[in-house]
Amino acid sequence: MSNPSGGEGLFAALRNLVATVVAIGRTRLELLGTELQEEKVRLLSALVSGVGALFLLGLGIVLGVACLAAAFWEHRVFILGGFAGVSLGVAIYLVFQAKRLISQPTNLFHSSLAELDADLARLRHEIRDRK
Repeated sequence: MSNPSGGEGLFAALRNLVATVVAIGRTRLELLGTELQEEKVRLLSALVSGVGALFLLGLGIVLGVACLAAAFWEHRVFILGGFAGVSLGVAIYLVFQAKRLISQPTNLFHSSLAELDADLARLRHEIRDRK
């Protein structure tokens, strides 16, 4: 039996609205989890590549300086001191570069936030249409 005042229809509409909100929330949480997983894989790949590159670069520089020092044995103090100064200068530059990159905001959850904003706009539009 249906209520002439439309109470049953109101509760059904409310249940449908809650079910829709829960389904949207679940989808957005899944999207958020996927974005977190992608970001983790990207960061780990960058870290492994960076560490490998830094190790090989350091090894190459040490071997290069050793070869130069052996080739110009009389000027080894100037060669070693010059490379030490250049290395310290580059290290200081890289520290400031890393600080700048860390202080910049990231767009980690950009897709999730955009989808949530679109969902919120659609829900507000539906609520306005029902009034």
